[in-house]
Amino acid sequence: MPPESDLIKPFTVSITDEAIDDLRRRLADTRWPDQIPDTGWDYGCDQRWLRDLAGWWADGFDWRAAEARINAFEQLVTTIDGQQIHAIHHRSPEPDARPLLLSHGWPGSIVEFLEVLGPLTDPASHGGDPADAFHVVAPSLPGYGWSGPTSERGWGPDRTGRAFAALMARLGYDRYGVQGGDWGSIISQHVAGHAPDHVTGCHLNMVAAFPPGRDDDLADITPAEQQHLDRVAWYQKEDSGYFEIQRTRPQTVGAGLHDSPVGLLAYIGEKFHGWTDHDGDALDVVDRDNLLANVATYWFTGTITSSTRFYFEFGQDLAAGKLPPPNPDVPFGVSAFPMELMVGRRRWVEADRNVTFWREHDRGGHFAAMERPVELVTDLREFFRGL
Repeated sequence: MPPESDLIKPFTVSITDEAIDDLRRRLADTRWPDQIPDTGWDYGCDQRWLRDLAGWWADGFDWRAAEARINAFEQLVTTIDGQQIHAIHHRSPEPDARPLLLSHGWPGSIVEFLEVLGPLTDPASHGGDPADAFHVVAPSLPGYGWSGPTSERGWGPDRTGRAFAALMARLGYDRYGVQGGDWGSIISQHVAGHAPDHVTGCHLNMVAAFPPGRDDDLADITPAEQQHLDRVAWYQKEDSGYFEIQRTRPQTVGAGLHDSPVGLLAYIGEKFHGWTDHDGDALDVVDRDNLLANVATYWFTGTITSSTRFYFEFGQDLAAGKLPPPNPDVPFGVSAFPMELMVGRRRWVEADRNVTFWREHDRGGHFAAMERPVELVTDLREFFRGL
């Protein structure tokens, strides 16, 4: 019998009735904080919005329907480097489909990809060209969802990138594309850097980049580029406090989030409010039940604390110099959405990457696969079609 680390096992999400009943009891017993009248989102998550959404979570949201949506796709678990890794592995009906590794971020999960899996794997059934089909592998990051919790130090982006490259090899994919946003952006670049002979292209919808020290670094800034620079400035000044808490004290913040579903909903919901491109309510661009399925994934798997530890481990990676290895030969594509948190200038990105595709979009934010699934799928088809 092969060792456990070599085994790939089928997996089905199955949350017990007792866990669902416990969630509803905790929601009903919420001890609500005060809020100064007419302050809205000025101090953080707006309580009126939160109460409405929590009420729907308790009395209207159907976890079994969300569970069935996830289980409509083939899933697996396997052990890599001592850690259970869970993944959706949805094969295309097209035999010549390209393998594609999708990596999510925080506070996301595989739920982010439920809208794009069908169009990516079976374009013919979604008004597309069968030649653009992908076999999709979408893992839960170590410490997230059914890939968690983690039980030892070190599970940051670098180790995750190596694990995901090992996962693709274990599934028999010798040549594949990678795509990601948020942590998935960094992880995808780690995979491309560690396994350049296996990665056909790297596509991102978030890409941090800095001036490389050239005379034209700040010359000829376009309106779209200025929007991205302003967005980064806003993020650093107004919205990065969570990052420092999770980078330095993840276990402390995890205690409250792990125990209170409304606390968890407020913490994640506030990020969807701040990071999506909407005209007043994030639920206008992200389906309410999809958002709750994403939050419920953290709740039912008990992984919010281990997910925040990813930030601590990222700090350790930086201190050890474990940045994504240079990959100037791997084709590189970017879908730039205006309300994304970090999109560097194209000339900065091109300084050490082989950029072959770049598209600026008029609408969209951080959760591209949930907010603008059609645009993201279109870009992925075009980028990989041209390789």
